[in-house]
Amino acid sequence: MIFLSLAVPSPLRKPFDYLPPLGMSETEAEKLLPGIRVKAVFGRRSIIAVLLAIKTESGIDHSKLKRVDSIIDDLPLLTTEIQKLCNWSAKYYQHAIGDVFQHAFPKSLRMGAASQLSAESAWELTPAGQYLPEGALKKAPKQTELLYLLQGQLQVDRSQLKSLNISTSTAKILVDKGLLAKTRKSVSGFSVPLAKPGLALNAEQQVAVDQITSHLGNYKSLLLEGITGSGKTEVYLQSIAACLKKGLQALVLIPEIGLTPQTLDRFNQRFGTSVAVFNSNLSAGERARAWEAARCGEAAIVLGTRSAVFTPLKNPGLIIIDEEHDASYKQQEGFRYNARDVAIKRAQTEVVPIVLGSATPSLETLQNADTGRFTHLRLQHRAGIAVPPIFRTLDIRRIPLDSGFSQELIIAIQTHLSSNNQVLIFINRRGYAPTLQCHDCGWIADCPNCDSRLTVHQDSQLLRCHYCDFRQRLAPNCPSCKGSKLIFKGLGTQRCAEALGQFFPHIPVFRIDRDTTQRKGAMADLVDKIHSSGPCLLVGTQMLAKGHHFPNVTLVAILDADAGLFNSDFRSEEKMGQLLTQVAGRAGRASKAGEVLIQTHYPQHPLLTTLISEGYSAYARKLLAERSVAHLPPCGHLILVRADHKNLEIAEAFLQKLRTLLNNEVDPKQVQLFGPLPSPKSKRGNNYHVQLLLSSSARKPLREAAEKLIAAADQMSGRAKPRWSIDIDPQDMI
Repeated sequence: MIFLSLAVPSPLRKPFDYLPPLGMSETEAEKLLPGIRVKAVFGRRSIIAVLLAIKTESGIDHSKLKRVDSIIDDLPLLTTEIQKLCNWSAKYYQHAIGDVFQHAFPKSLRMGAASQLSAESAWELTPAGQYLPEGALKKAPKQTELLYLLQGQLQVDRSQLKSLNISTSTAKILVDKGLLAKTRKSVSGFSVPLAKPGLALNAEQQVAVDQITSHLGNYKSLLLEGITGSGKTEVYLQSIAACLKKGLQALVLIPEIGLTPQTLDRFNQRFGTSVAVFNSNLSAGERARAWEAARCGEAAIVLGTRSAVFTPLKNPGLIIIDEEHDASYKQQEGFRYNARDVAIKRAQTEVVPIVLGSATPSLETLQNADTGRFTHLRLQHRAGIAVPPIFRTLDIRRIPLDSGFSQELIIAIQTHLSSNNQVLIFINRRGYAPTLQCHDCGWIADCPNCDSRLTVHQDSQLLRCHYCDFRQRLAPNCPSCKGSKLIFKGLGTQRCAEALGQFFPHIPVFRIDRDTTQRKGAMADLVDKIHSSGPCLLVGTQMLAKGHHFPNVTLVAILDADAGLFNSDFRSEEKMGQLLTQVAGRAGRASKAGEVLIQTHYPQHPLLTTLISEGYSAYARKLLAERSVAHLPPCGHLILVRADHKNLEIAEAFLQKLRTLLNNEVDPKQVQLFGPLPSPKSKRGNNYHVQLLLSSSARKPLREAAEKLIAAADQMSGRAKPRWSIDIDPQDMI
């Protein structure tokens, strides 16, 4: 018998066997290709699944198996390489394979819609049409024109007919006469865009481009480490131009939606409009059209955020991961994959080079470069005449602050504004103030659902939780003592912008954070206003640190550099160094000199002094040495198992059972277990969160332990079972 192994969209981590559709012969079933979509019933619901394999044996009694309802596709919509990538990702991240395959399709195709490419009609000549005597249709000029057109090309589609002012009814008449045949539109690929000349490269950039392009057609991972403003984007563009000349496509991943407009603008200026864009701001229809353009080869370049890593390409040639260190590449819910690592695996599978670019590479990538697994390319000088900014710390111990600003900083801001320049103020906390307190009784506005305080959002007159999004109106009186002396403690971007408006009443203030950029196109509008403005003040969170080019910014002020120095997460110092370096890199990127002022209570902290005096590279290697001693990533490997439930004891008991089982199954010298322990934010969304950490110096015993843990967890049942998840290579310990 023939059985169909399907990837079913469900939380279960296994494929499911089905029988072929009623009426389909075994011979026909044997010809079905992996990667096609089918419609079937799973439980009580109708689902769209993906065919993984044709089998002649099944571990399930065939009398108990359901039949597939129908076959949707004749040919797979996913390339063989993307199918392999999905299978690898499901296994590596210990995730349900059906859910992984869902990430490879746009929403319309996940719901069972026909492929737009497959549905698009075209017409081609039949043998009778090819040898039709000249003048046979002289009384039908449009029919003659269409037949003449097809003598010189294989097909004609609707858009071509429309451009020639020939109706589809004319084509239909010729089909009825047996002179034309209706078929599906085929795509041979994109027309190589006529790239505009690039900028002149310095010696370091030229070496990087030569290295990257020499590997086209082969797999190679290359780290492009370039200080901020060193011209990494120009290296990308010229490498892509070489890729396109070979008729190959390029996939470019960026960490944030906010970077899409400026990146797309540069790509369009250089290459024209053959760029397919993927991000969550697009409508379902826009995503589907971009996906089809990438799959069929019409799009020369695919530009997108994290999920674009699964987009199929007809002729892949180059993958670029910009700001490869960025935490946005790690999915934190559901399918917890890291797009950077998946992209590296994809490059191996498709035998193409991959470039990981950053001014502040992740410790994982640096270690791979140091050990020779990745080729290390360095850009150590700013492009053109720009020079790195000058760093200076402002010791604010025992110094009075006005809304978080020292007097010395206010004077420095005024100096730069007076020189017709722009100033960027960085504070990585949105809202007006992180705490609302009653001065009379000491009451503090806490979230009723989380172990966190409610943030004051003054412009909307709301108190908001930044974990569960609980909201309530900002009342004038204390709910505990009814007093009216409510005070705002701490500083957020809203309060910072308000203070700057008071310090410099005639200077425009632009605030850039998640609250001001929610509307589609809002980020692009703000960036355009900043570029067209004279002296102005930019206030924002880490959104401002990610690749933006503001040529008139000459001063970057960091209000609070201390937050990352004392954090329970072992990655906090790495993230702090990356963030401060990236923010500082916004200063002095053009012809004007730049300055960076860092307010801190710990000006002599060894990590801070290393970062300022020796740069990120020395800073990162100091962290790598510490990680090696502690056997922490990348010098060790972690898996984090999380459980959450409204009852703390139920969540703890669940993980304790798993730990007890693993204690009997794994060698404690190979796999170490820690917990169960409450998460750093133990209560979120009205649930208690508990975690169990698995650590090992080798991946294999850790993977085997994870498989045993999952099998045991799946067998547990009962109403009291908490919601749980497994996170391979966790980036966030919360």
